[in-house]
Amino acid sequence: MPTTNSKKQKKGKDTAVQGTNDSSVVSKVSAAAQGYFQDEFLQHFVCKVSRRAPLINRGYYVRWRAVDHCVRRFLHITENSPKKQILSLGAGFDSLYFRLHADGALDRAAVFEVDFPDVARRKTALINSNKTLRGMLGHDLPPPTGPVYVLTGQYRLLGVDVREESRVAEALSAAGLDWAAPTLILSEVVLTYMETKWSDSVIQWAAKLLHQPLFVMYEQIHPDDPFGRIMQDHFLKLNSTLHALRQYPDTAAQRHRFLSKGWEHCVCLDMNEFYLGLVSEEERSQIEALEPFDEYEEWHEKCSHYFILTASRGSLMEQALLSHAPISPVPSCPPSLSPTLLSIQPVSGSLEGLGMASALVSPGRVLLTGGSSRGGRGAVIRMLIREEEGWRSVSKGSSEDLGVHLYHTATPLPAGGVVIFGGRSSPLNPSRGLFRVILVPAGPQDEQELCVKPIDCTGDPPAPRWRHSATVVTNTGRDFLFVFGGRNNSQAALGDTNFLCLDQLCWTEIPVQGPAPEARHSHSACSYHGGVVLFGGLNRRGVPLGDTVMLKPSERGFTWERVEVQPPPVPRYSHCAHVAGEKLVIVGGVWLHSGGVPGVLVIDFTTRSSLEFSLDTTSVPWPLMLHSFCSELTDGELLLIGGGGNCFSFGTHFNPQPITVDPRAALG
Repeated sequence: MPTTNSKKQKKGKDTAVQGTNDSSVVSKVSAAAQGYFQDEFLQHFVCKVSRRAPLINRGYYVRWRAVDHCVRRFLHITENSPKKQILSLGAGFDSLYFRLHADGALDRAAVFEVDFPDVARRKTALINSNKTLRGMLGHDLPPPTGPVYVLTGQYRLLGVDVREESRVAEALSAAGLDWAAPTLILSEVVLTYMETKWSDSVIQWAAKLLHQPLFVMYEQIHPDDPFGRIMQDHFLKLNSTLHALRQYPDTAAQRHRFLSKGWEHCVCLDMNEFYLGLVSEEERSQIEALEPFDEYEEWHEKCSHYFILTASRGSLMEQALLSHAPISPVPSCPPSLSPTLLSIQPVSGSLEGLGMASALVSPGRVLLTGGSSRGGRGAVIRMLIREEEGWRSVSKGSSEDLGVHLYHTATPLPAGGVVIFGGRSSPLNPSRGLFRVILVPAGPQDEQELCVKPIDCTGDPPAPRWRHSATVVTNTGRDFLFVFGGRNNSQAALGDTNFLCLDQLCWTEIPVQGPAPEARHSHSACSYHGGVVLFGGLNRRGVPLGDTVMLKPSERGFTWERVEVQPPPVPRYSHCAHVAGEKLVIVGGVWLHSGGVPGVLVIDFTTRSSLEFSLDTTSVPWPLMLHSFCSELTDGELLLIGGGGNCFSFGTHFNPQPITVDPRAALG
């Protein structure tokens, strides 16, 4: 009986893994339909074309692009070989053979595909029933037998479990594989579904049996950070456990894996390194213009959790399919990390949201506007009030005047109230105008009502934008709202300076000297000695920044001054920041550094030094995602509100409740 149950469980898991093929091909068809890459054959392997979200389309584009890069490179370096082969493991409904055949790229080359018998049987039926696909097979060789379902001059489709090494080797020999010829082995999210002992064995026998092999693998990494946990949970729910993650959690471990299994050379890049380092800026610009897009955090998170690896041995060892990225977005030096963990605690009650804006209106009172949550997007205004027993969330209703706002700013004014500027309801619909939120005393127990009024301004207003900063600065005794950076539906990043005179409500030009900082969005800006200190952000090329820049008042206006910090902070964006005395406290965000996720960075303006602190997350709900969130420094503690993101195709995560961080150890 145990043996029977074990077989049933194995078959059930195999069926679940086969189901990932069906989902994957639909997503590839969606990306191709939107112009991310050219593949007219994929559509023949799906019943219905479904349009996926832009984030998923981008994710499948970069996967396709990386594998295609390696395939084309292999065909190039073997162009003078009398014979060459591509062996695709777990090929599913991939259209590689048909695409290469149509391009005339299979001169003296053959494509071998191996997958479960059920998958191979279904694919064979689809090919035979489709006139276009059937017409590209050419003349059949001797009739297919056993596990060989399709056998033509340049295309062989085999139905056999990749884990059964002897049967795979026997079937490949029967199908005409030349073990001495240059052979490219493809594995796109295949081996990780096997127990590690089986996938290690496949890697080892491929190095042993083939005389001139090159291996290409695309899989997942980083299982333990917030995105990685959600990714793992998704595949667990599908009964398709990602086994390799435990033993090989990062690119270094994957490189060591191949080198220890008989391969002589190995290059492994995460997909941020591949996309930013090996895809031209011109191509990236074309891709990024295909669809409205504003999910940068999730895009970089997805790319940091997948890798493309190439390994080689034998005479082709020096012909690398991947080179190390010429422009690495990942800093060469790791962050300067303190051994001290900062304590964090949950706040009672539930409050979630992405893209909200917060403002500290008085000690112990935080105003929250806009954002999106499980309930959708709305014009809800809330107040967090600190009481003896902790923080309490109070809904102040909705404001039709304010409308739907995401990634806007809420800036406390010196004369009282909060000014709301910018934001969007969608990447095609930026918010316009300014609004002032005023707190009006109402009733006993220090209750307050909110009044929202549009602000009519004179002068030339800045272009609509979101993911910008809006900070109060002072010049010649007058207060101004300084708006910098952001993005909109026509510009990837803005670098203009805009000043709103707060007493005259007039957009005013003020001279600004010094080298202006690079255009950016999703940065931070804090008031500092009458000016502003900027940190980080994402530039026009989609690369995170790690610079610290001050806007200082001067006799004629303001002056930009770059602050050189040692060690240089790891570039990041979508963080929050606060000034505490002569220190800048930077919380959370997204970086492309492979080791963990950002916690708290402290920059000391006096010593021009920086130090990173990790967070002790044992007392709060996990996973905790610190991007697209709000933060306020109040009563000596950091209050972090909202945050989360749409984790590729794995589901959307919302941090369920606010948390507090004790920064005293970081501030000394």
